[in-house]
Amino acid sequence: MNDERLQGLLGGAELAALRARLRAAYERVAVNETPSALRLARLTAAERDALAALSGRPPRAAASIEVDPVAVGARLAGAGLARDLRDALERLDGPIRAVAAERSARQAAWTALARDEPNALLRDWLGETPNRGLLKRLAGADPEAAAGLLEQARRVLGLLPAPGWPRSRLAAQALGDAHALDDGAPAATLVLAALRQARAPQAEEGDEDRRARWAAVGVSVNELARPALTLNLPAADGVPAYWSLRRLLRDAPPWAVRGRDVFVCENPNLVAMVADQLGPLSAPLVCTDGMPAAAQRLLLAQLADSGARLHYHGDFDWAGLSIANLVLRELAAQAWRMEAGDYEQALSRHGGLAATLAGTPVEASWSTELGAAMQATGRALPEEAVAEDLFDDLRCA
Repeated sequence: MNDERLQGLLGGAELAALRARLRAAYERVAVNETPSALRLARLTAAERDALAALSGRPPRAAASIEVDPVAVGARLAGAGLARDLRDALERLDGPIRAVAAERSARQAAWTALARDEPNALLRDWLGETPNRGLLKRLAGADPEAAAGLLEQARRVLGLLPAPGWPRSRLAAQALGDAHALDDGAPAATLVLAALRQARAPQAEEGDEDRRARWAAVGVSVNELARPALTLNLPAADGVPAYWSLRRLLRDAPPWAVRGRDVFVCENPNLVAMVADQLGPLSAPLVCTDGMPAAAQRLLLAQLADSGARLHYHGDFDWAGLSIANLVLRELAAQAWRMEAGDYEQALSRHGGLAATLAGTPVEASWSTELGAAMQATGRALPEEAVAEDLFDDLRCA
């Protein structure tokens, strides 16, 4: 083979872009295949001359030129310059990547990851197409890296539920790195996504949601932040008490609430008012303190798992409806005096305490009428304003 003649015919920097376009055509087919005829446009004069020489046709200033790789290859072989056009391009610029074969192999590898995953939780999670997309992003579209991430997640999940461990201990125990499960770490994202898929696929995923997700499997993150406020739990002593995430994970009492009504409110002021008014005569009461954080969610989950019937009440505003949606969705609670009729009656009795309803409307998952009634009146009512209405429900016989 005469590489010097081949270099003069198709080599050099002036024809590098043309060679790249021809190589790209070969990358799209199997190694033992030849691309079909190509139509190349926007060619330089040098490129048109080179193609004319390769095809044996006189040069012409056309807007586009059709190139037949089979015919060009035959001319190259007949001239003793290369076995075919692929061989010529590889002699000039090195091996042509088998992009089509690589893509097929990667797809097969991704399919095998989902099909052969031994962990049931991860296998179910991988069954959803968007989840496989998340895994690809976490792994930088590399199936080998994805396999490594799945192995890490498998080791973490194998230690769950944990006995109240800090997240750093779980990370060190499972992965040998105390920071491997920090927020944003790929392994942490994968584990939390699988846990969310198993319990609440549509759940939010902010900082508090992640803390709550870890807490639900016995892992603490910032275990002393935002403790849960309660009244008459576990004993009816009439004294408000706080339960830290640390204590709930490590030393929660046996909640004797099977078949009992446990009421849940949004605002700490209401707990104080109930303690003053009813003291030990109140039914058990838990406060979410706004959108519930990890301690509040874990406590409510423990109570629900212990057989309590949860009843939730909050502010009649859009934030209050958002909180209620979460508590009802994730903990199978029931709405407590939060129907449209309750709102309208409360406005008629306590309208002097109402404020202008502001913000983006939220639809109550348990009542299509409530949001419409709130929009119609344009008035918000804080939970404390209806405290007297709630006392009757909370008073133990």
